[in-house]
Amino acid sequence: MNTVMDFTRQLNDFLKTFEQLARKYDHSIHHAEQMELAINAYSQWITDKRHESFWAEKEHEEGAGFTQLVLDLRHQSSRCVAIMEKYRALKLQHGEVEIADYFKNIEECIEKEFGSFHVTSDSKVLLIGSGAFPMTPLLIARRTGAQVVGIDIDEEAIGLGRTVVNTLGAGLRIHLQKASVHELDFTKEATHIIFSSTVAMKYDILNQLHSLTNEHVVVAMRYGNGLKSLFNYPQQETDPLKWRLVDNILRPHDVFDIALYQKPSHVG
Repeated sequence: MNTVMDFTRQLNDFLKTFEQLARKYDHSIHHAEQMELAINAYSQWITDKRHESFWAEKEHEEGAGFTQLVLDLRHQSSRCVAIMEKYRALKLQHGEVEIADYFKNIEECIEKEFGSFHVTSDSKVLLIGSGAFPMTPLLIARRTGAQVVGIDIDEEAIGLGRTVVNTLGAGLRIHLQKASVHELDFTKEATHIIFSSTVAMKYDILNQLHSLTNEHVVVAMRYGNGLKSLFNYPQQETDPLKWRLVDNILRPHDVFDIALYQKPSHVG
C-alpha cells in the first residue's frame, strides 16, 4: 500500500467483507473459516505501524465520509468478532479447540489486564460483554481461583458461553447471565470490573456503575484509539468526580489498550 487512496480502498474492502460474512451467519459453523481469516487479517492490519501515517492524514480531512466509514467498520467488525466467538463455541461442541490468531492476541492481553491491581482467589470479577466464548472468565478463574460473573445482552451468546464454561471450566467459580449491571447484586460486591472493547455504550455504563459499586472497585476498560478505533470503541473522558484514570496500559502489538479507573476517593 503506497497511498492514502489505497488505505481507504482497503478499509472499504474490509467493510464489505464483514457485512457479507455477518449476513452469512446461520447458527452453524459453515462459514467459520472465512470469518477467522477475515478477522485475523484485520487484526494484523490494525496493528501494522506502517498504516499510522495514512490514518493520521485521513483523520484530519474535512468531510463526514471517512468518519462514517470508521463508524461502520467499528460496528461491523465488532459484530463479526461476536459471531466468530459463536463459531468457536460451536466448533468446541464438535470437538475442535484450535485458537485463531485473534484469540491468541486477546489471551495475551488478558495476562496484563489489571497491571498492579492483582486478582486473587478472594477477588470478585465482573465482565461486561462476556460473549459466546468467555475466555476472560475461564483464564481468570483457572489461574487465580477468583469468582467471576459475566454478563451479555445476547441470549445466544450466554447459552453458548455456558456450554463452553461447562466443557472447559467445570468446577470453576464462573456464572454467566443475561443481565444489566443494575440488575445484579454482584455489581456491589465486585472488586474488579472488565469492559469488553466491543461494548458500544461502555462509558455510559461506567457512569451508571459509580452509584452501584463499592469504593475500592477497579475498572479495566478495554479500548482502542487511533487505528485501533477501527476495531474498538475509543477511550472517552470521564466525570472526574466519579472516576479517575489511574493507569493506561498501552499494548502496541495488541488489538486493544486498557485504561484503569478508580473512584477519586480511593485514588492514591
